[in-house]
Amino acid sequence: MIHITSEPLNPQEITELVRKNGNGAVVTFLGVVRDQSEGRRVLHLEYEAYQPMAEKMLHQIAQEIRERWAIEDTAIAHRLGRLMIGEISLVVAVASPHRKDAFEASQYVLDSIKHVVPIWKKEVFEGGEAWVGGEEKGAAPAH
Repeated sequence: MIHITSEPLNPQEITELVRKNGNGAVVTFLGVVRDQSEGRRVLHLEYEAYQPMAEKMLHQIAQEIRERWAIEDTAIAHRLGRLMIGEISLVVAVASPHRKDAFEASQYVLDSIKHVVPIWKKEVFEGGEAWVGGEEKGAAPAH
């Protein structure tokens, strides 16, 4: 399951999508908006994406997980728009028969999202704002 939305994410529902009787391991990662970054007090984040390409890249990452670890049960959901402190921006759930594969595949998903998926994050902090990962929206994605 690949899902990009401006609606709040429900980690329990997303995790349930990958739970199967043959999977002995389920790893769920939550990306949560924190209240500080680089010594600055963060007020909120704003996420934007080139959605058609972002969805295509997320599907490609899920395919890479299938090929590399033979894992079929992967769910990735990313939220767009304004997110306040404590809100969930990203849910990645990976399930497999064994924990090592689930952890490795989950880490691979997270690293891949950060490096190749066109989703951009702007930090709004006391005294200013900045696109994370570059000087402007067109710069490399960051999470």
